[in-house]
Amino acid sequence: MRFWSTPQKKSLVYVCTLSAGLIAASSQVLPAATLPKLSGAIAGHVRNSSGIAQMGATVAVYNRYEKLIRQVLTNDKGAFYLDGLSPDSYSVRVSLASFVPALKRGIAVQAGADRVLNVNLTSIFSSIELAYEAPSSALMTDDWKWSLRTALATRPVLRALPGMPTYGGVSTSKRADMFTETRGLVNVSAGDPSSMGSNGTQTDLGTAFALATSIYGRNEVQLSGNLGLVPNAALPAAGFRSTYKRVGPQGASPTITVTARQLYMPTRGAFQQSQAPAMRTLSVSSVDKVEFSDRLSLDYGFSLDSVAFVDRLNYFSPFAKLSYSLGDLGLVQFGYSSGAPAAEWMQNSATEGASNAELRRDLAALALLPRVSLRNGRANVQRSQNLEISYQREVGKKTTVSAAAFRENMRNAAVNLDAPSDIYTGDALPDFGSRAAMFNVGNFDRTGFMGAVSHRVTDQLEVLFAAGRGGAVTAVRRDLADESAQTLRSVLKAQNRSWASLRLVYTTPRAGTKLTSSYGWTDYTAMMPGHLFLTQKALPETGWNLSVRQPLPAIGLVPGRIELTGEARNMLAQGYMPLQAGSRRILLIQSPRALRGGLSFIF
Repeated sequence: MRFWSTPQKKSLVYVCTLSAGLIAASSQVLPAATLPKLSGAIAGHVRNSSGIAQMGATVAVYNRYEKLIRQVLTNDKGAFYLDGLSPDSYSVRVSLASFVPALKRGIAVQAGADRVLNVNLTSIFSSIELAYEAPSSALMTDDWKWSLRTALATRPVLRALPGMPTYGGVSTSKRADMFTETRGLVNVSAGDPSSMGSNGTQTDLGTAFALATSIYGRNEVQLSGNLGLVPNAALPAAGFRSTYKRVGPQGASPTITVTARQLYMPTRGAFQQSQAPAMRTLSVSSVDKVEFSDRLSLDYGFSLDSVAFVDRLNYFSPFAKLSYSLGDLGLVQFGYSSGAPAAEWMQNSATEGASNAELRRDLAALALLPRVSLRNGRANVQRSQNLEISYQREVGKKTTVSAAAFRENMRNAAVNLDAPSDIYTGDALPDFGSRAAMFNVGNFDRTGFMGAVSHRVTDQLEVLFAAGRGGAVTAVRRDLADESAQTLRSVLKAQNRSWASLRLVYTTPRAGTKLTSSYGWTDYTAMMPGHLFLTQKALPETGWNLSVRQPLPAIGLVPGRIELTGEARNMLAQGYMPLQAGSRRILLIQSPRALRGGLSFIF
């Protein structure tokens, strides 16, 4: 009986016995027309890093010998389905223009079962994750089980054998990797202290980082931070932002974000070193999406914010966006926000469409501080109620046209003020991101509209032109009767002004240098606070702005890639409104002139 000396030969005999028993039972119990399905299928959805379905992606299936056997395209929902596959081990490759192809090997297809895949296409590190396996028809039907129970010759094969390999050599008990799709971004930057705004309109403390990963393929976690010193104060400041979302067979859960910041006021003007207060903010937000049909969807969310500075300010900010697709005729959207702007969407971010765009948008949202100002020694937060409607349509493959109209009600509007430090005491608050101060100009309502055309001239050059009209802050007279804050507010009023903006984005073919240049024209005798559009990517930018991103050669000891970044905002110092208070000159500033640069480490 040396035939039974090894466990491998035992397994071989039992498997052969099982096959013979199944064939005999099928001929006695089931007719040929009722035999169960002996083929499997591979299905799934293809999305980008933002969760948007990708239509027209090529899904290719290869057998174990790397031979192409099937190829399909995803539909308008990003879904694909490949049936009639014999039980075996396959490889799937998904590709789409402007994305890195995704490849997954060793996908075991079993008879009567569907393998469901979640495909995530990005411009770097695309991936395919096995979601779940849903049997479409059970191979072990009740008739099969009854036949095996009653047949004595086949009953021994029901005993489990230790060490017996699973079908195809793939263990079903293998757990998914804990961390997958891990990516990160680190920015180290600094600004020119001689410029009016050391860091532009957003507060970049010096070192910013963002890290995103997927835990067990379903839990998406993202953490970002901003660390540094407050300008002119040498006091530490920090901000952290964490985001969580769970993705399952039934779809994605709401995205929950928690943001905490602590910054010390720059020590200048009325705030001396011993009196510099700290501003602490805590925000909890939630964003979700509901699809009512193939054409109608709703994005909605809210944020709960608490600001502790001189006083404690708590406020609730809901926002929503309803989208209706007209098919080839375009897309109509309705947007609404109340309170703080919906920073979670950040549609008008300059990094939209870039690699690791979700990480860059997270850092931009973290740097977007509440606009806090003083009025008679009391702290106030700028809040607005915005109602917006827009239409956009793709004309051909390279051109997109859009139009939007809005009505905005703004309370405690804050603008930048450059004035001597001994006036407007109790009404001028040192700005965190510039050498100017924040001044409360009061409340005003405004309406506006805009139109934009985006055209990709070549693969390297993209042009965006936008124009519109909206409310701006103007001065009835330039000479003030006295130096009081109330007198300054009394000469300011809201009037409509026209504006136009041209933006060019060019990427050099060899060096990969990305140059972004824009010029925003408007009435520079007035200030036009930028409107944060909920449905548009266009944002009126004052004056001439230039941004450069240059990839650097890889360094052996440093993982990922390195980019050199530089940015200059409002280089011609346009949009400065001069006023005269007695013998003193003051400036109201819409967008401070700023110059900064740094390094980005992407992995």
